[in-house]
Amino acid sequence: MYPFSFRNPTRIEFGVDKEKNIGAYMQEFGVKKALIVYGSERIKQSGLFDDVAASLKAHGIEFVAFGGIKSNPILSKVNEAIEIARQNGVDSVLSVGGGSCLDSAKAIAAGVLYDGDVWDFFVGKAVVEKNLPVFDIMTLAATGSEMNNGGVVMNEQTQQKYAINGADLYPKVSVINPKLQSTVSRDYLVYSAADIIAHSIEGYFTADVQPELINMQIEANIKTVIRTTEILLENPNDLDARGEFAWAATMALNGLTYVGTHGFSYPNHMIEHALSAICDVPHGAGLSVVMPAWMTWYKDQNRPQFERFAREIFGLQTAEDGIAALKSWFDKIGTPTTLSQLGVSDEQLAAVIDNAVQNAIDWQMSETYTKAAITKVFDLAK
Repeated sequence: MYPFSFRNPTRIEFGVDKEKNIGAYMQEFGVKKALIVYGSERIKQSGLFDDVAASLKAHGIEFVAFGGIKSNPILSKVNEAIEIARQNGVDSVLSVGGGSCLDSAKAIAAGVLYDGDVWDFFVGKAVVEKNLPVFDIMTLAATGSEMNNGGVVMNEQTQQKYAINGADLYPKVSVINPKLQSTVSRDYLVYSAADIIAHSIEGYFTADVQPELINMQIEANIKTVIRTTEILLENPNDLDARGEFAWAATMALNGLTYVGTHGFSYPNHMIEHALSAICDVPHGAGLSVVMPAWMTWYKDQNRPQFERFAREIFGLQTAEDGIAALKSWFDKIGTPTTLSQLGVSDEQLAAVIDNAVQNAIDWQMSETYTKAAITKVFDLAK
């Protein structure tokens, strides 16, 4: 294993009805007034918002609500929320929703205490040195943001989809109640499955040091996603499957599957961020298109690992068969595997490629991911 330091201070509260304790959890950290960040009005229609509000009030915590966060969260909403948070003197941010809400909440938490433009953190002009504490209640399992210190937001003006990171942007407490996720639509369930698998394979295929223990953990995670997705497509209310699916999402990007690894990169995410920045496709849907194409393009650079993937995940032998099996599984569950399924036009694709080329430069991956290479990946995705 490569020498490493590991820290993950997030406390997970996992289980049915745990969201009703959010006031007690936040009170432990001295919270007096929170900004609640959420997406659609569904959390009010379902009663979740009322449960959260009641818990906060019972523990003497005031709150201000801010809704309208969308999938592929945007900078303008982050800036709007920062101003509201400042005007109301909040001392914390509570995300109630999926990864888009939580990623936005992290940016808001950093931006409130920063004198400059919050986008500075995304483009490397500034480092997050202080932020409001972040808490969350997850209603969708996909991004793993509930147990890491990063978040992704899109700048609509520049069409850049970049990440913010901060040493203290780990949520203080993350609540995962599988029952809250049982109403996730079929589409977003399968998009989420693709997202979790993408988080799992980035280091698995690209690292130059990859411990056997980590390989086995990643393979277990992927097989869990495949197994539980199929169960949930048949029975969305299976809480055992829902819980394992949710925990697989957390495990895929909380740092544990990168311990002792070295020399890895995130090419699928780098390429897909350009796709969703230009075309506003759901992130997981974009990843299920990019992944098989990228794997086909990249496989000869690490063929033994691709053969291992085929063998361990699908019981097959060749790299090509493993890639085909993953694509077939995506087709089976109904997440897109071609650009045409996403409705990407030739004009849009040209803009996506240019955007990805710039991403490669910004992510320090441009030696490998030239315009010709990125174009080839997208050609394989048609």
